Amino acid sequence: MFHTPNLTGIRKKVIPPRINEGWGLQHMKLYGVDDELVMSGANLSNDYFTNRQDRYHGFSSKEITDYFKRIHDAVSSISYRIQPNPDEASGYTMEWPSTNPGPPPLTDPKGFIKQAATILDPLIRPSTQVIPAPTTSKTLVYPLFQFTPLLKPDTSTELPALRTVLTALTKPALARSSWTFTAGYFNMTPEVRSLLLATNPARGTVIAASPWANGFYGSKGVSGMLPAAYTLLSRRFLDAVSRVGLSQQITLKEWRRGTVNEPGGWTYHAKGLWVTLPGEEAPSITLVGSSNYTKRSYSLDLEANALIVTRDQELMRRLGDEEKWLQEYATVMERDDYAKVDRRVGLHVRIAMWLVTILGGAL
Repeated sequence: MFHTPNLTGIRKKVIPPRINEGWGLQHMKLYGVDDELVMSGANLSNDYFTNRQDRYHGFSSKEITDYFKRIHDAVSSISYRIQPNPDEASGYTMEWPSTNPGPPPLTDPKGFIKQAATILDPLIRPSTQVIPAPTTSKTLVYPLFQFTPLLKPDTSTELPALRTVLTALTKPALARSSWTFTAGYFNMTPEVRSLLLATNPARGTVIAASPWANGFYGSKGVSGMLPAAYTLLSRRFLDAVSRVGLSQQITLKEWRRGTVNEPGGWTYHAKGLWVTLPGEEAPSITLVGSSNYTKRSYSLDLEANALIVTRDQELMRRLGDEEKWLQEYATVMERDDYAKVDRRVGLHVRIAMWLVTILGGAL
């Protein structure tokens, strides 16, 4: 079990368990068997097999699977071993194996980060070995990782890759591209938001979970305020769209399928980016994986993603189908919708958001 070096000492003692994930965690979702790999944003708990919407992409490649296995093994080597212990309320204890190459994060966070960087940095740096793609290949896959809390300096690859793609879409040659962007928790970084608003798309669609499709809906305490916090951020995004004059090109949709914790109610957890270039009828670029593209994703969590670029018409068609059916339960939102009584956000939510930031956390 990986433990962040950002949650130690007094901070670990005072922050409630229900929200302490806001200070960082291992967020990668990788499922590998033999030469097959599934990348997702799903944790594979019971909800994901019953009433939780997510994405699942399979890769049949020994090279890709072996590479992600090396990442898995590296993170495992800087993690605690879980041992059953019926005497503990949790049912287990965490032990730091003597075979781990460095000190544990709870007792020596700085030493832990230093050792983690020596292990992870070489794995994610671009290779100097040039391996030509097969001439028959129509699809390229770029593994991407965000290991910011463990890398000093930060050599993570996911945010730079996303920045590169979105910056390219702001150029005149790719003007009038179409894109769809979604995240299970709507809190994109200011940089990502600014780049999306600079693209001048033929069509831009953002899909967010409605409060009634948020996994924290109805929770007690501070975590129960999160759906309202994301509502506030959605409203601010539409305000920004209006300010730059793109209200006719960029739409925000809220996904809702019933009400969470009620019969037939689903939660929404999908995340990703689809890009359809000018002259194309379906996406040729997609980003899939664990990231929610938030401050937490880019400063506190460990994330694994893949950027897929293809000219395979069948794969493009399937990406287009995925892009469409994710919107089956999504409704276009207007600024006036957030002015309604049931969508107003109280001062206590704004204060809670501020306190999380002050204490070093992120939504």
